[in-house]
Parts: sequence; C-alpha cells; structure tokens
Amino acid sequence: MSLLEVRHLKKYYATQKAVDDISFSIDAGSIFGLLGPNGAGKTTLLRMITGIFYPDEGEIIFEGRPFNAEKDILRIGYMPEERGLYKKMKIGDQAVYLAQLKGLSKSQAIEKVKEWFEKFEMQSWWNKKVEDLSKGMGQKLQFVTTVLHEPKLIILDEPFSGLDPVNSNLIKEEIYNLAKKGCTIIFSTHRMEQVEEICDQIVLVNKGQKMLDGKVGQIRQQFKENLYRVQTEGNIHVPVSGNFSVLKQGSHEWTIQLHNGTSTNQLLSELIQAGVPVNGFNEILPTLNDIFIRLVNGSTSATRQFQNVSL
Repeated sequence: MSLLEVRHLKKYYATQKAVDDISFSIDAGSIFGLLGPNGAGKTTLLRMITGIFYPDEGEIIFEGRPFNAEKDILRIGYMPEERGLYKKMKIGDQAVYLAQLKGLSKSQAIEKVKEWFEKFEMQSWWNKKVEDLSKGMGQKLQFVTTVLHEPKLIILDEPFSGLDPVNSNLIKEEIYNLAKKGCTIIFSTHRMEQVEEICDQIVLVNKGQKMLDGKVGQIRQQFKENLYRVQTEGNIHVPVSGNFSVLKQGSHEWTIQLHNGTSTNQLLSELIQAGVPVNGFNEILPTLNDIFIRLVNGSTSATRQFQNVSL
C-alpha cells in the first residue's frame, strides 16, 4: 500500500521548469531514494511534498487522500539540507520546543528528548548552544528533532553530510529501525553508494524530469551488460572463443563479457574444457553510480572502462 503518491507534479520559476510532470508512489514502511545532481529539482519536489511550496499542476496523495498541509504536516518529519536551528538557544530547550511545535505536550517532549539524547549519547549537550556544536554534532541534533515526534513520513535531505563514519553508521541504523517500526523514509542525496546500501526503491530526476523509477535490484539488473568476473590461477592462456570477450585480464582475475545468446553454462563449460582452473565466478552488476552517470551525462557503455580484448 502506498503512503505517498505524487501525480503529474509541475512547478515553474519564471521560464525554468523546476519540476516537469513527475509522478511516483512510495510504499508504506519503505526507504525511498530521491536522486539527482544539483539543480535537478529534488528540493523543489520535497518542498511541495511538505507543503512549503504549492504545485502549479498535479496532486499529492497522502495516506490515500489529497494532502492537506495544515493537518498532515504534524505527521511528517523534514530534515532539510539547509539546517534550521537557533544558534543562541540551548540544545535541550530547542529540542523540547521543536517537539512541542510537532504536537507533543511539554512533558511528552521532555521525555522524548531525553530518550533520544541518551540513545545518541547527547545527555551532556543539554545546556550547550547550537553555535558551540561541530557540524556533525549539529547534524545529530537536527536528526533527533526531525524524528522524535514519530512521524509517519520522514524526509532526510543529505542526512550524512558532515558526519564521521561512526555517527554515519549510528544514523543509518536508526533509519533502519524507524522503517521497521512502520515509518516511511524519503532519503534525498547525490551519494550513490549510500542509496545502494540503504534504499528499497529509487527515483532519479534530472532537469526537472523523472529519468528512472524502480526497485534498486531490478534497476541494476535492467542495466547489466553481461559482465562476469572469473577468478583463476596464475597467467593462464585465454581460450579463443566467439561466445565472449575478455575486457580485462589480470594474473588471477579476468573480466569477461558474454556475447548475446551465450549462457553462463556455456562460458564455464568452454573455460573448463580449455583447462582453465576456475576458482571463482560471479556476475558484475552496474552500481547505481554507473547508471546515474550513464543517464545524467549520456555517457557510453560502462565497458569502455576496460581494455577491450576481443577473442
């Protein structure tokens, strides 16, 4: 079941089409990646979903009904890329204040803030001011204030920016935990490796238009190029074949591309019959970064990165 659906959204600034007829849906309890280069239209999309901007055309369906900014905003947690914390305010007081704005009573807010501060080892920060925090510490505080009211939809715009590996992993684990509890998460970034690890589904936008939409695994399969990694022993002679090409040959590993119509069983049979000791064999699927570059820049086949040795 979809928690959120956007239908034919459009948003124009003067002559620029910031969002140009984009549609997609997000399943409840999923982690959804909104990808694209700078200026692609991601932030404009997020601002329409949160009611900050109104679309020029199209509609947003939230929990099966038209989105109502006044009522539904309390069920959304939004962590923008531009951080919005009060620099002179004490951290504990600020977190409690922001929780109250999201509908919690003061006692509920204090309880929730203490719970999250303990989880993130932030108890000693209560009386510090935001201006005294490092960028990473500020990022953790912003994340806490985004999720502590337990929203149904959580929108995170570049949530790992400025975080060290330990705190990045901490935030990542909490994203998983929130999804397991039924929260739906939109994760907006240009960092492909993070998306590949975290997200169930992605949408890729560029110049205001949707270029790609689907499950991460299915997309990688869709863009595969019949590439395989063969692990062998020493400098073995490569057999001549019309069924495959060796794109790269190392002392213990080859990168092979199957020709159309050739099965992996045929490949392995040929190698074994030629006396090649096969110690390992696996398919090489393109990363989301490969696909992203290919679609956004219109780059040619990923196999160009290998030295092409046809056999």
